[in-house]
Amino acid sequence: MSHSAIRAFNKHYFNRLVHMFAGVSHTPFALIRHVGRRSGKPYETPIIVMRQGSAFVIALTYGPEVDWYRNVKAAGGATLLWHNQEFALKQPETLAAEAGLAAFPPPFRQILGLLGTRDFVRMVF
Repeated sequence: MSHSAIRAFNKHYFNRLVHMFAGVSHTPFALIRHVGRRSGKPYETPIIVMRQGSAFVIALTYGPEVDWYRNVKAAGGATLLWHNQEFALKQPETLAAEAGLAAFPPPFRQILGLLGTRDFVRMVF
């Protein structure tokens, strides 16, 4: 299955499933709430995050050119729903792959590595 086919499957099926528990369960799945940079329309996107003190490390599983991340960069921030709490995130800062992977516990680190995730961002709250 090609990368674009996997992305399309995730967007239409997997993300809808994850959306039901992201942000409210005690998993690394969270919802990032952002506004379209052109449309001004509000969006919620399921993402994989790990808290690191007063910041979150976010795995950019499809790279830094995804719409949600471009929206967040354009706005300078977003709201994160994680473990049933809301956080106002700001100051998106890219991280090296090693630093990003190191923020996740071993099982998730291995999964992200197997997925080929090399892009991460850190945002403070």
